[in-house]
Amino acid sequence: MSASPQNFQNHAKFVPMFHYVLLPLLLVNFLAMAYHVWREPSLFTGWALVMAFLFIVTAFCARVFALKAQDRVIRLEERLRMRELLPPDLKARINDFSPEQLIGLRFASDAELPGLASTVLRDNVQKRDAIKKMVKNWRADDLRV
Repeated sequence: MSASPQNFQNHAKFVPMFHYVLLPLLLVNFLAMAYHVWREPSLFTGWALVMAFLFIVTAFCARVFALKAQDRVIRLEERLRMRELLPPDLKARINDFSPEQLIGLRFASDAELPGLASTVLRDNVQKRDAIKKMVKNWRADDLRV
């Protein structure tokens, strides 16, 4: 858990080993291989450059795949949470929420969720960041990938 309470400004998660070590090293490796291709073009240096690029792609794919899997779990969690917290008229509309809306609504406190969910549907607020900015009582997600 972080030292300060989570809110819209600080909720994005950075993994130091990934963002500040792995990605910069992969980029340096790619640039070094590009330099070698320029200085000593050969099949080997060309292949090393291709592999350096593929390492970067693999790192990005690993991150994106993890986030997509988590988004699917969030959709399920929020639908279950809504079944418990929403009034009957909104319960009937749970399937009307888009994945983006569900991801944005996950930060609303239990008390705030019914009103915010109603506003999101009524005003057709689609962007997750716009919904997150509407949250007054932030419910932290400290388990985000």
